[in-house]
Amino acid sequence: MVNVVDQNVNQVVESRNGFELPLLLFAGFRAIIDEVHAELARQGHPDARPAHGFALQAIGMAGTSASEMGRRLGVSKQAAGKTVDRLEALGYAERVDDPADARRKLIRLTPRGVDLLARSAVEFDRVHARWGTALGEDGLRGLQADLRRMVPPEAFRLDAAGWFG
Repeated sequence: MVNVVDQNVNQVVESRNGFELPLLLFAGFRAIIDEVHAELARQGHPDARPAHGFALQAIGMAGTSASEMGRRLGVSKQAAGKTVDRLEALGYAERVDDPADARRKLIRLTPRGVDLLARSAVEFDRVHARWGTALGEDGLRGLQADLRRMVPPEAFRLDAAGWFG
């Protein structure tokens, strides 16, 4: 039995209306993210969410302050702090004294956080290769080049509503 959402998506895909492109781009994004996160869950990271990956990358291998993390993510220091609280609860990050400034805390990745980033990279590469096989390497390279050309640099923002607050 096909559910209503599947029927609606198929109707949208079959149509050639202007709203088809953003829906397909979003559906492609979701397909990739959902596939990667399903595999990460199987590999020991069942609570990992897309926002966590962005936040862990904003922390970086050298660590950072909550203020800098907020700047990197495009969110307030308070929102970054809430994200760090969640990452700490999941064992992906920790707050430690900053050796350069005793008045502030440094946010660092834990070994579990590094493991999540490493596994994510492998899984994104695996999905990319599968898409390359399905679309052909030239087709995938062309798709990525076209999207780079069409998406202005300032449009890439990590502060999507609800992701970090």
